[in-house]
Amino acid sequence: MNDRVGDRRPEISRRKLCIAAGGTGISALAGCSTGNTNSLQATNATTITDHSSPDLEKWVDEVPRPGVAKPSGTKDGHPRYEIAMREVEQKLHRDLPETTVWGYDGQFPGPTIEAEQGQPIYVRWMNDLPDRHLLPEDTTIHSDIIPYDTPGVRTVTHLHGGNVESESDGHAQAWFTRDFQKTGPAFEKKDYYYVNDQPPATLWYHDHSLGITRLNVYAGLAGFYLLRSEHERSLDLPEDEYEIPLVLQDRSFEEDGSFFYPTAVSDEQGGGDDSHPNLSIVPQFYGDTSVVNGKAWPRLSVKPRSYRFRLLNGANSRFYSLKLLQYDESSNEIGGDGPPFVQIGNDGGLLSSPIKLDDRLELGSSQRSDVIVDFTKYAGETLLLHNDAPAQYRGKMSSADDDIVSLPEIMLVDVGDAGDTRDANQVPNNLTQVPEIPVESVDNERYLTLNGGASDDYGRQLYLLGTAQKPDGLELDDPVTEEPTLGDTEIWSFANQSAMSHPMHLHLVHFQVLGRQPIGDYEPNEDEIDLDALEAPEPYERGWNDVVTVDPGEIVHVIVHFGEHDGLFNDQTGTYMWHCHMIEHEDHDMMRPFEVRPRSDNIDTRTE
Repeated sequence: MNDRVGDRRPEISRRKLCIAAGGTGISALAGCSTGNTNSLQATNATTITDHSSPDLEKWVDEVPRPGVAKPSGTKDGHPRYEIAMREVEQKLHRDLPETTVWGYDGQFPGPTIEAEQGQPIYVRWMNDLPDRHLLPEDTTIHSDIIPYDTPGVRTVTHLHGGNVESESDGHAQAWFTRDFQKTGPAFEKKDYYYVNDQPPATLWYHDHSLGITRLNVYAGLAGFYLLRSEHERSLDLPEDEYEIPLVLQDRSFEEDGSFFYPTAVSDEQGGGDDSHPNLSIVPQFYGDTSVVNGKAWPRLSVKPRSYRFRLLNGANSRFYSLKLLQYDESSNEIGGDGPPFVQIGNDGGLLSSPIKLDDRLELGSSQRSDVIVDFTKYAGETLLLHNDAPAQYRGKMSSADDDIVSLPEIMLVDVGDAGDTRDANQVPNNLTQVPEIPVESVDNERYLTLNGGASDDYGRQLYLLGTAQKPDGLELDDPVTEEPTLGDTEIWSFANQSAMSHPMHLHLVHFQVLGRQPIGDYEPNEDEIDLDALEAPEPYERGWNDVVTVDPGEIVHVIVHFGEHDGLFNDQTGTYMWHCHMIEHEDHDMMRPFEVRPRSDNIDTRTE
């Protein structure tokens, strides 16, 4: 594999020569597309462990609520939105100067789109960004298929969790620059069509442009998409001011308020190789500052009653393992357990019944959890949203050595002394019907490997996805190997051969987790999947998922149906992506296409 990669070393362009020359500082990077002056000052080959953000006082800003997008008109009788990506200055902490961010509709995070099940909408995502990137670009990745010399910043928006047509899915090569002046090879249309023919759920939208997704999302290009229904409203769940979407992210800052993003690989992540480009992509990013809904180290004021939280892990690479704990702000001491999360939904919508989580809630990058929290018994108290997942997450194999950039404190919650009370026991015992995908209907099984042993032309670790036939991995632009037919049911078995946990995401479809087992207990060419021998899914993995975490040394089996199932979802064909959702991984090179093929027509070959 490495030999084949090495044979494909691209020609050194002027832009790449700026990086390969090995100079540091502003003068050495002159003429390269590395962003604005503040960003250039941070490109002196700085790693995530070399940098520390300013010492900010915690818990001084209230958690803001994202705005709600409004349609600009209609198209074909359906609401049509125009949402522009713009560069703006935004106050992310009381004591920081304004930060330059990129936001949909000029907001970080972007405005929430509220859609209705069964009612399609159109969205025109418009690129009004500057000509140069806010953050330093590494032009050595995918340089044979990305035109880095194209003027302008490339963007394309993916509706994560959307059961949508391929032309509107936000393919990584469907990018476009400002005013659609330049477009990528997979670009097909300006107005994206979202049919919304799927269960109500917490979806989100974010940039998906090949090679710079990590930078565009880090700069701020992400927002919520809440799909609602009459049935969901009939459940009488907390709503309006008592329903709060919360996107959890990690960021690092410079003294002037600008975002810091590393430009060199730290020793803890395999750095120290002289062959690495001076301005290099990093294996993962971990920020040292918690940011919730665009505020650093915030606090949330609630009443002593039930709330509904739409939780989203919007971090580039970080996992969260969450629990509410009692907290003494004067002494900074953590006390006993706070109120539990009662989970009512995850990636793909409502669970069949609520689940009280006595342990922690795990969220890999891009995963969502819809939870109810009852603060009734905690009037007048302060609670801490606590995270105990180390940065370099390895599931049960994690250790203290993995926490190279620790982030245990996420958000403070202040519970008021009095107010409207509503007990969490009012959550209905039955939320919805989640029909199981029957294993007896499986048409095909796929064994898919997650690999971390390869390296690229510059000696940097390369994470790849493989198959039973190509277990060492394939690159993004290798021929498609996953080609289900519309109407097929398949089992995808993700086998993690690397030393890290990976949140695996499939576009278009939602799947159900069958369970997990040690990687050595299953040989795809010899064994059948023994469902009774599998470790059962975690409570938060039940129902419909579009992301599943695969820990080192394990196989996770998921069952997926391509097309409408029991009155849910809709039939779509075309090319989509599957990838690790640690965004640095998908940029380099842990992403592959799959193609849903149409059903073959029954052709009558009889002759008269």
